[in-house]
Amino acid sequence: MINKVLKFPFYAKATFILVGLYVLIEILYHLKGIFAPLVFAMVIAIVLNPLVNFIVRFKINRIVAIIMAIFVVFLIIATVFFLLFSQISRFSESWPNLLDRSTTMFNQTIAWFSSYFDVDIENIQNWILKAKDEFQKASSALIESTLLSVGSLMLVVFLIPVYVFLFLYYKLLLRGFIYRLFGPAHESKLSEVILQTESMIQHYLVGLLIEAVIIATLNSIGLLILGIDFAIMLGIIGALVNVIPFIGGIVAVALPMLVAIATKPSGVYALYVMAVYYFIQLIDNHYIIPTIVASKVKINALFSIVIILGGNALWGISGMFLSLPILAILKIIFDHIQPLEPWGYLLGNNQETEKG
Repeated sequence: MINKVLKFPFYAKATFILVGLYVLIEILYHLKGIFAPLVFAMVIAIVLNPLVNFIVRFKINRIVAIIMAIFVVFLIIATVFFLLFSQISRFSESWPNLLDRSTTMFNQTIAWFSSYFDVDIENIQNWILKAKDEFQKASSALIESTLLSVGSLMLVVFLIPVYVFLFLYYKLLLRGFIYRLFGPAHESKLSEVILQTESMIQHYLVGLLIEAVIIATLNSIGLLILGIDFAIMLGIIGALVNVIPFIGGIVAVALPMLVAIATKPSGVYALYVMAVYYFIQLIDNHYIIPTIVASKVKINALFSIVIILGGNALWGISGMFLSLPILAILKIIFDHIQPLEPWGYLLGNNQETEKG
């Protein structure tokens, strides 16, 4: 009996691929509460693995080494949050004054708008009251969903360290499973893919951490020079938001500009803040990111933006953060599989000059 290989036409293959992608995206979306913490934990475990191996060299039990590494990360995060909360407590004390000044400026803006565009101020106030009522109705539902999100967030915060510990403890078991899954014939190629993936994630996330420290320092110094209140808090928040590629830099400047408008006698300070942040962004985009962060994540700008927006739609802020490393991992895999090499080439940033 002769075995015949069935060959499907292109449109049938494309249909199967699209249906498979749709099912995969639906699964990832509906089970994001399960998969997002797992992916986060896997990424953190890969970054912590060299530290664990370093501690083990001193003849310390691996379980103790893993706990020590996780504790170091917890200590760093706790220090950052302590600085933030100390500033936020000062910010909350000054909130009534900021609110009064913001209300005064808002009323002045309404009066100017009314006189300049010859619009009845009562119509503007009625429109604002209507928008306020709609906002309050929406806020009640938002508060309810936020309380549920906080509960799930606390669960995730507890689970991620546990997942990290288990990933590090069962590292050899998981790697052995991958080798057995694809067979001995592909072991060398799998080893190369795993090593490149680990190296890329380690360099990328450590680079992000260094970038965040530098940007937080520059932001805080710039705001302190301008005399903006809560400079350290705003500098740290700006650096954390800036970690989100392409979009974070725009969001990071908005809060200090609003604080400058509310606390300074002249609106020109908001322009000074924007100028300082623009200068810091130039340093970040042209020196810090190419040198420290992006040397291992070679994804072109087009697909970077698309995958970040897609990650936001799929998993929210965590999806935006994880999207680039995941896409970079896919590129590494595509580059090592012959039929998928064109897709790896498409994702890359090596533009070739073609004639015609």
